[in-house]
Amino acid sequence: MKTLAGLALVILATAFRTTLPLQSTAGADLPNVLTPTFRKDTLSIRKFGAVADGLTLNTAAITKAIEQCNRAGGGVVLIPRGLWLTGPITLKSHVNLHLAEGALLQFTDQRSAYPLVNTTWEGEEAVRNQAPISGTDLDNIAITGKGILDGSGDAWRMVKRSKLTEDQWKKLVASGGVVNEKKEMWYPSEQSFKGATLSAVKSGQPMSYYEGIKDFLRPNMLSLTRCKRILLEGVTFQNSPAWCLHPLLCEHITLRKVTAKNPWYAQNGDGLDLESCRNGLVEDCTFDVGDDGICIKSGRDEQGRKRGVPTENIIVRNCRVYHAHGGFVIGSEMSGGVRNLYVSNCTFMGTDVGLRFKTARGRGGIVENIFVDGIDMTNIAGEAILFDMYYAAKDPVPQYGESTPGESNELPPIPAQPLSEGTPQFRAFQIRNVTCKGTETGIMVRGLPEMAVKDILIENAVLQSRKGLVCIEAENIRLKNVTLMSPAKTLMQIQNSRSLTLDNIRYADGTDLLMHISGNRSKDIRLLNTPTSKARKTVETGANVPANVLTMK
Repeated sequence: MKTLAGLALVILATAFRTTLPLQSTAGADLPNVLTPTFRKDTLSIRKFGAVADGLTLNTAAITKAIEQCNRAGGGVVLIPRGLWLTGPITLKSHVNLHLAEGALLQFTDQRSAYPLVNTTWEGEEAVRNQAPISGTDLDNIAITGKGILDGSGDAWRMVKRSKLTEDQWKKLVASGGVVNEKKEMWYPSEQSFKGATLSAVKSGQPMSYYEGIKDFLRPNMLSLTRCKRILLEGVTFQNSPAWCLHPLLCEHITLRKVTAKNPWYAQNGDGLDLESCRNGLVEDCTFDVGDDGICIKSGRDEQGRKRGVPTENIIVRNCRVYHAHGGFVIGSEMSGGVRNLYVSNCTFMGTDVGLRFKTARGRGGIVENIFVDGIDMTNIAGEAILFDMYYAAKDPVPQYGESTPGESNELPPIPAQPLSEGTPQFRAFQIRNVTCKGTETGIMVRGLPEMAVKDILIENAVLQSRKGLVCIEAENIRLKNVTLMSPAKTLMQIQNSRSLTLDNIRYADGTDLLMHISGNRSKDIRLLNTPTSKARKTVETGANVPANVLTMK
């Protein structure tokens, strides 16, 4: 097996030979991400009449400062210390919006201040409210400093009763808004409730249709579209109405020492969503949000495939994720493809899933050449490492697995569907040096019967979990030097998977069953350098499993 650095060198040298300069980082050739530069000329928003009293709406003053800076050839627009109330802001090329330490840029909670615009929502074209801060077709832009941008997301978000204490729920209901008939969901307004009752918000409708459900059409907080040379550094983005940071079709984007914060109950409250972007660096950032933490996307279903722009050449390193649905995530909107990602030295604490790779039938798209090295996790509610091609579908795996007395080891059968342009693919992942203390499932791989998850290496991992390995519809999977510390009666469940190599698997003394194999398409499973005497029984096979499915050495 080649080293990560060696494989990275081969792949990147081929992919970028004529298009992308290379630089050496930690022994691997990685994408060269260009950063913006700015003139030193500085304009304070105070010069344009801005008032830091938390009451005066400073939208016009901030806009004038940005536009004048742009006309003068660029520079810095300064948000001094203080509480500055504003409506939506539009960035301009060659402008660095700098928030001084102690500066709080508070976006108004008056939803009427945000006009409806044509944009995207979860990977498809849509009409939504204008983002609090946005920019389109810009070059050389930045938001820097030690200040805070607050999106007033609580004015937009619906809230589930189950996510609040009874006292919190009573206070929320007493504040106004609308509660649904089941008394399980609160909405900030009648318009928001009306939008939620629709089975789907239709695209291509007259603007009057959207005006009737305007409050439901929550904006992302920072929306950058087709921009180049972007720097976000030092600042805190918090309390977003929907996704927090959303670069779309952008190139050369750097996030450094950025913090993204949302309430843990925030619906669609992702931290960072890089969608159809190329050449990016995310380093030393902190995420504590209500949905996925660091997420890679490239459009949804037919529209995403038609756009056909993958997210590629991205480095993520030295980041921390606290509460989130996933620490580092790819999908589920990845229909344009994802490739050449490098994730290293990250820590996930209390996320629902650690490494989360998700898709579904109908998405299409290929995710490949993903390199992960050095992930430490603790208190993960679901899976430490998850490949799931059934996102948003009913979970075909029993929730409590073999821990339920008398429950069968047989996993439910999954019917195949014909291959099509909507068939997604996960392939060519290398995951090394992972530690997880406390999770429901150590590793779960769940492919489609018509399209297996392929070519996955997981090496040097120590995973303390309630369940060990669940592997369904997978091909050419290699686990090497992996410790699965689990009290489960069956440590590893394998269904309709082939060409699996389990090399030096370590586990607890007294495990009842080391491995259960099911499915008539399971074959070529190898158990190497693994002591079997620690388990009461090495292997059980289900009905119709081919003979000699397992080789042990």
